[in-house]
Amino acid sequence: MIQRTTDDYYFATDLEENLVMVSASMVNDFELPGECFYDMDKYWAPLIHPDDLDGFYESKKMPESRKTNIGHDYEYRIRNRKGDYVWVRCRGQYAFDTRTDKPFLFLGCIRKLAQRNHADELTGLLNKYQFEHAVKVALNRYRVDGIGGALMVFGIDNFKIVNETYNRHYGDEVLKLASRMISDVLPAGVMLYKMDGDEFALVIQDVDTEKVEDIYGSIQKSFARPHNIDGKQFFCTISCGTVLFPQAGKDYLVLHKHAEAALDLAKKDGKNKNCIFSKENYNRWIRSLSMRDDLRVSIERGCEGFSLFYQPQVSAQENKIIGAEALLRWRNPKGRMVSPMEFIRILEETKMIIPVGHWIFETAVKQCKEWQKINPGMSISINLSYEQIKDASFKDFVMDCLKRYEIAPEQIVLELTESTIVSDWSNINRQFDDFRKLGIRIAMDDFGTGYSSLAYLKNLSCDIVKIDRAFVTHITEKDNAFDRRLVGVTVDLCHSVNIKCCIEGVETEEEYALLRDICHADSIQGYLFGRPESPENFEAKYFNGESVSEG
Repeated sequence: MIQRTTDDYYFATDLEENLVMVSASMVNDFELPGECFYDMDKYWAPLIHPDDLDGFYESKKMPESRKTNIGHDYEYRIRNRKGDYVWVRCRGQYAFDTRTDKPFLFLGCIRKLAQRNHADELTGLLNKYQFEHAVKVALNRYRVDGIGGALMVFGIDNFKIVNETYNRHYGDEVLKLASRMISDVLPAGVMLYKMDGDEFALVIQDVDTEKVEDIYGSIQKSFARPHNIDGKQFFCTISCGTVLFPQAGKDYLVLHKHAEAALDLAKKDGKNKNCIFSKENYNRWIRSLSMRDDLRVSIERGCEGFSLFYQPQVSAQENKIIGAEALLRWRNPKGRMVSPMEFIRILEETKMIIPVGHWIFETAVKQCKEWQKINPGMSISINLSYEQIKDASFKDFVMDCLKRYEIAPEQIVLELTESTIVSDWSNINRQFDDFRKLGIRIAMDDFGTGYSSLAYLKNLSCDIVKIDRAFVTHITEKDNAFDRRLVGVTVDLCHSVNIKCCIEGVETEEEYALLRDICHADSIQGYLFGRPESPENFEAKYFNGESVSEG
């Protein structure tokens, strides 16, 4: 038998009998039946990474004679008993029968490629194990010289959508691009590491919060422009969770957990930002985990605790109610009202938004049916999440609801935020086309807050664009002609392609008059006309035949 004398693996194959002998270390580390067995390829080939298998077979083709023998020398990935792929280099030579000049024996050595096993195969960056080692080195240095530092963990926003919309290859290209974009703007001497999934990390010493924000700001700017991948224009943002040491801990596991918690909070708070760990932030993260459990309880109880409030939408020219936006509210099992900013993101992340979304749609349709008895032209706008758009059963559910409650599809408006639409433009546009064929209207919400440009409007499969309050806040200031002109141009362009404009966040009569008379908006929504109300309060407040301005 072949004895293990080094860390290398050895093998010898009798080609005539197809009998192989391997070193004991190979049996210990890989799923092999023993040190002596028949048909090596039967057991070895299934362990080789699929992407490396063709090259493996090509490199070990049996030579016809001694003259054509160049041996076998190939690097590939092989799955060990732990289920991990490790890089190895396999080198082998054929022994020939002097009488027949045919190979009868194949001898070789397999060596682990330690350097390659420290690197992420896709990006070439050092991996999470090396990151852990680097953090421990930094902590040891702190114990010697008292110099602290920071861990920064980055995550690509909405990366899951990229993988689900395109394919794994496209997602891999995004990761490679992201690794270059981050690395290119890091301070000299700072190493970037590839973590699991779409995450990257770095450890840097002798920094404060200001320096950390500078580093993140440089990375954020790098991601702010569009990029071309495989002929497709790609937009993405990146969030970050930062933890300072020794303030937040002196142990790798603790620091990494806190950095991940901070990253999670950055994504929950709207993404495209850096969240620096603090005790307060950590407690918020713990509360969010508890909230997930409470939401599941509410859903299991038939969406107990959920309710819909309605905010009026008003015809800009006639100052009359033409519709309302349904807005989700939730009272947790302890009886406390929870901010939608907190719980809606959790619903989307956990896909609990799918059953809740069904409840929202049916509840809003029932309410629309009731209000049409009072206001026959009344429409209801219902917010959708990306998860609902992907849900194959949602379209049939919508059609069934409209049929059961005898609601004309034209009285329903489905809203999706601009950033979500742009992140999966072609797929969502196709879904919108299907709904529009039914007669349902589509609205792009929060226009102007994401990546889209006016050029997108001509190809947008929607009926209404809702312009965000960010364009209204300073529109009445005398020296702010730019915002007035921008809103006016946007409205005119929408009208040129038969898209109506709703302006959100209108709070004063002066804003209303300008948007109505100068910008020619179609409809208005905002606190000037009312805050979100329960169905009972909405009816009492607005269905009295009078104008609705509260100003």
